Amino acid sequence: MNIVNDKVTDYIYGLYRPLSDELADLRAEGERRYVPIILRDSERLLISLIEMNRPERILEIGTAIGYSAAVFATAARQAKVVTIEIDPLYAADARANLAGFDNVTLIEGDAARVMRDMANDEESEKFDLIFIDAAKSHYMEFWKAALGVVKKGGVIVCDNILMQAKTVDSSYDERGRFETNIKYMREFIEHISDCEEATTSILPVGDGMSISVIK
Repeated sequence: MNIVNDKVTDYIYGLYRPLSDELADLRAEGERRYVPIILRDSERLLISLIEMNRPERILEIGTAIGYSAAVFATAARQAKVVTIEIDPLYAADARANLAGFDNVTLIEGDAARVMRDMANDEESEKFDLIFIDAAKSHYMEFWKAALGVVKKGGVIVCDNILMQAKTVDSSYDERGRFETNIKYMREFIEHISDCEEATTSILPVGDGMSISVIK
């Protein structure tokens, strides 16, 4: 029996509780502006992962207005959070929204290039948790770069991999606007599912999420 439907989603959303009033306000702002912030059930799963694994270093690919970075910084006060954003307008908003978090560093630039630079820097520490939530057609590039900066036993989480079910069935792409993204995402999911460097689970949480434990 398929239990993933609108009633189940609405029920789970009704159980959502923000970590703070400030985060609730920032989520409301993001939702009002249609900013692609993490969905509520995805957020709760990420918080659970953080509380289970107690990461010391977290890397986020795709900052947007800084909401998820703020969630990570709140849930993992002990951790150093590094977040990368390529869009200068989003980066400016994120700097303002993250100003109160002394454990967050925002880097403006191309995430794949930044990660490759980190991997080549002998003094750069690797990350316990990497969260990829950026341009869907570049997930393979982000993944390959992330493997160079994640610790063994670390976790890479990729968000929005089902793309509102378009990845599963192209008929959901009624106007054919996302053919390229669908193609790349299917290739990406097959790659990480078969990847010898990680053990991966694909979960129907939020808009689809993969969790990969690096061997």
